Amino acid sequence: MDLEDFWAAISTARAACRKGQPFHQALTGHLATLPPDDLVAYQARFGDLRARLYRWDVWAAAYLIGGGCSDDGFIDFRAGLIAQGRDWYERTAASPDDLADHPDVRGGGTDFRDESVNYAAVYAYKATTGGSTADFYSRCSNGQGSPGVQRESDMDMGEDFDFDDPQQMRRHLPRLSAILLPDDIPGRPRRRLLG
Repeated sequence: MDLEDFWAAISTARAACRKGQPFHQALTGHLATLPPDDLVAYQARFGDLRARLYRWDVWAAAYLIGGGCSDDGFIDFRAGLIAQGRDWYERTAASPDDLADHPDVRGGGTDFRDESVNYAAVYAYKATTGGSTADFYSRCSNGQGSPGVQRESDMDMGEDFDFDDPQQMRRHLPRLSAILLPDDIPGRPRRRLLG
């Protein structure tokens, strides 16, 4: 699946998502219209795009926005960024600090974590073929060495820095820090968006 087709699938699902419906359900519904080989190709492209966000600066943005961010939380954060669509994905990839412009960040309404988006293709595969999760991932593993497909283990994460050091956070993510770090309590996010 090429990049244009991938982003078209995300866009179609976003447009079909009804008010109050979780995005992953709309995405799964759209993906269920595709043949099994396309679902495998979608998953490879999804994994590639998620891996390309496997960087310290993106993780720091997730940490600020979510009031902390574990390894698993960072996987789900990147899936949620993909679900935001191509424009927000590309802006974040170019400069994670641009998330300061996202209306949900400014309004305190999200931290982007969306675990189920990671599994939309497998849900669609199971629904349309009756196959198992193991069958789907077995088919996917055959394409892991595909040219151009990045894995997290292949990525250069960039400069590592201390997410609990407000000076370092302000240096790397000045706009997000201005919104989410208080001036009076070093290292503590201004608000926790999720419990």
